[in-house]
Amino acid sequence: MKRNLSLWLSLPAAAGLLAFALLPAFAQQPAAGTAPAGATGKVHGHVTNPTGQAQGNGSVSLSTDGGNTLKYTFPVNADGDYSGEAAPGTYMAVYRASDTPPGKMVDDLPNVKVVAGQDVAADIDMSRQEYIDKMPEDQRKQLEDLKKANAEAMKANVIINHLNADLRVVAQDKKDIDGAPQAAAQQLGATASRTDVDAKVAEIRAAKYADIESMMSKDTQAKPDEALLWDNLGYAQSGEKKYDDAITSYKKAVDLETASKKPRMEVIGVAQAGLGEVYARTGKVPEANAAFDAAAKADPQRAALHLRNEAVIFFQEHNSAAQVAAADEAIKSDPNDAILYYIKGQGLVQNATIDPKTQRIVLPDDCTAAYQKYLDLAPDGPYAAEVAGILSQAGQKVSSSYKASKKK
Repeated sequence: MKRNLSLWLSLPAAAGLLAFALLPAFAQQPAAGTAPAGATGKVHGHVTNPTGQAQGNGSVSLSTDGGNTLKYTFPVNADGDYSGEAAPGTYMAVYRASDTPPGKMVDDLPNVKVVAGQDVAADIDMSRQEYIDKMPEDQRKQLEDLKKANAEAMKANVIINHLNADLRVVAQDKKDIDGAPQAAAQQLGATASRTDVDAKVAEIRAAKYADIESMMSKDTQAKPDEALLWDNLGYAQSGEKKYDDAITSYKKAVDLETASKKPRMEVIGVAQAGLGEVYARTGKVPEANAAFDAAAKADPQRAALHLRNEAVIFFQEHNSAAQVAAADEAIKSDPNDAILYYIKGQGLVQNATIDPKTQRIVLPDDCTAAYQKYLDLAPDGPYAAEVAGILSQAGQKVSSSYKASKKK
C-alpha cells in the first residue's frame, strides 16, 4: 500500500562564532570612502573567523594612520567576501563586525599595497595562532569548545547527508514497487502470459525490497535514534514477508518517535499502519484493527487513507468478516469512496443464499445496499459491470446511472 512520506532528516547548522576580542583602534566612526578621480586599484578579500569558518557581514576599511582614520569602507557579504576600489597606496585593512563599538576593531592586516590598475588580495584570517594567542583565556576556552562542537556537527552532517541520499533512493524504490506491474508488462511485451508477468512483477519487487532493507539496515546502525529509518526498514521487511522483523522495526519507529521532543505524527501513523498490515497479513485481526485505529488517531489528516488500506488488505487476504468491518470504519471517514462499498459488498456476498424455488441468489439487504451505493458513486467504475451482474442475478433492479455496454 502507498505510504510514502516526504520527510528528510536534517541537522541544525554548526554553532555560531563566539564574541570577538576587540582591540582599540580609532576614535572616528567608520565612513564609506570613495576613491578620488584618476587611477585606482582594486582590493578584495575574505574574512575568516577564529573557528576557521567564513565570517559574514561587518565591514573592512582601509586606513593610512593605523586605524585612526578610515579612508575606504567595504561591506562584507554573507560568505565573508568583500571588494572595492581605492587610490594607490599602502594601507592597513581593518575588520569591524556590525556591532563593534566605536573606537574598536576586531582585527587588522597591515601593509596592504594598492596598485593602480591591479587587484590586490587582502584576506583577514582570525584563525591564525597570533590572533588566538591574544584572546582572553575565557574566550580561548570558548573557542576550543566551539571548534569541538563544530567538528562533531560536521561529522554528523556527513552522516545526515548520506542518510538523505539513501532516503531518496528508497522513495524511488517504492515508486518502482508500485509501478512493477506496468514495468513488467512493458519489459515482456503484449504477448507475455499472465504467469510470466506475475513472475516478473515478483522479481522486480523482490529486488527493490532487498535494496531498501540493505540500505536501511546499515542506516539504522549509523543513526539508531531516527524513527523514519526504522519505518522504512519495516516496510522492506514486510514486503519480504519477514513479518517478525517488520514488527520489531515498526515498534522501534513508534517508540522512538513517541519519545521525541516534537513527535512527527505522520511518522507514527505510517509505522502503526505498517504494523496493522503485518498483523492483517498474518491473521491477527484484533491487533490489526488496533494498529490501524492508532494510525488514524495519530495522523488524522491521513485517517481515511489508513482505514481504506486496512479494508483493502483484509480484502486481499480474503477475510470477509474483517473486510466488512474495516470498510464500515473507513466509510465513516470517507463516505464517498466507492471502492469501500465494493469491498463491503464483496464481503457480505459470502452470506448470500439460494432461493430453492427460483434458484436465484438471495443477497443480504446490506450487501444489496453496498453494491447499489458503489454503482451510485462509480457507475463507470472498474467493478460496475461485475456488481450490476450480481444484482441482476439476484433479481435486484439496478437503481443507478449504470448502463451495460451494448453488444456488437
